[in-house]
Amino acid sequence: HVQLVESGGGSVQAGGSLKLSCVASGNTYGTACMGWFRQVPGKQREAVAGIVTDGGVPSYPYYDDSVKGRLTISYEKNRVYLEMNSLKVEDTGMYVCAAGKRSDGRCYQLRRRTDYGAWGQGTQVTVS
Repeated sequence: HVQLVESGGGSVQAGGSLKLSCVASGNTYGTACMGWFRQVPGKQREAVAGIVTDGGVPSYPYYDDSVKGRLTISYEKNRVYLEMNSLKVEDTGMYVCAAGKRSDGRCYQLRRRTDYGAWGQGTQVTVS
């Protein structure tokens, strides 16, 4: 239904910056939220940031406590971005874009995987 393609990952030194992008295509009508999850070996995929996109207007951004003040999520025209500043080694991981909605057409828990039905392949971020 929805295809997601991420870009913008790479290798940076601690304290550096990156901007990740995710483009949604296909049947994007009705998408209620988009977000970014970080996947690292040995751990479950965890939400980094998310945003409600009802009606194409972004609202109610969510951030994991570990990235507050350093990462900023934004959205426009079926594209979600993650501005990453003051990067730390512990930010390293595969950043996966997600989009979706629950059966009632809304998103309620941006920090959880259950609201998202479409997932990208990810873009690697390595901080050293």
